Amino acid sequence: MKQMLLMLAALAFTANAEAAVKTRVIEYKQGDTVLEGYLAWDDTHHAKRPGILVVHEWTGLGPYVKKRAEMLAKLGYVAFAADIYGKGIRPATPAEAARVATIYKDDRPLMRARVKAGLDTLKAQKYVDLSRLAAIGYCFGGTTVLELARDGADVIGTVSFHGGLSTPTPRDAKNIKGKVLALHGADDPFVKPDEVAAFEDEMRKGGVDWQLNSYGGAVHSFTNREAGNDNSKGAAYNEKADKRSWEAMKVFFAEIFK
Repeated sequence: MKQMLLMLAALAFTANAEAAVKTRVIEYKQGDTVLEGYLAWDDTHHAKRPGILVVHEWTGLGPYVKKRAEMLAKLGYVAFAADIYGKGIRPATPAEAARVATIYKDDRPLMRARVKAGLDTLKAQKYVDLSRLAAIGYCFGGTTVLELARDGADVIGTVSFHGGLSTPTPRDAKNIKGKVLALHGADDPFVKPDEVAAFEDEMRKGGVDWQLNSYGGAVHSFTNREAGNDNSKGAAYNEKADKRSWEAMKVFFAEIFK
């Protein structure tokens, strides 16, 4: 009987913990473009807390990045998954995703404007401590949050998960106000060693407080199970790299938000 009561108590605790994370779809704008983001936060307390901007992969704002926002909420942050592409623009095929992502990769001012609109939306949430803001991104989103930092945004930390590291304006690294953490698949065929070396040189010349973690055996998209497990395709899930990179992010946040 006692064991059953303990089990019921544990189940009730789990249910309450799950119920504490609230989510909400937020419509906002950049210029005349309507965007649709996803907010996640822990509703069990009402104190101000760090805000984390999350930016999606090349397929747009979908279940994967929403899950990451919810995971951040469970850690005690207010997380806002921004929409770079626009409401309803969610590429369904790799070819379509490549076409849409290229629009922003070729127009970095537009990319920066879209991600700044997301950051402004995060800042407007009542539980966000405006002195403790960070941004993370996956693949395309990693590229995007690095551009946000290069634009001089008021974020004290930026984390790129298997993101593109190149930029047409490396001199803008001098504008970076916070610390940078790049989490990279050591065998990523899409972010080649010369791009990594150029990023390191950019960070040094910009006087940035930066770190780069390379995970052996990992290729592109190593945090996403939907990428499969065939490294020969260039993008594949790697459980060790996924867990290690998430822990690295948590340590990084503990440092910048102390």
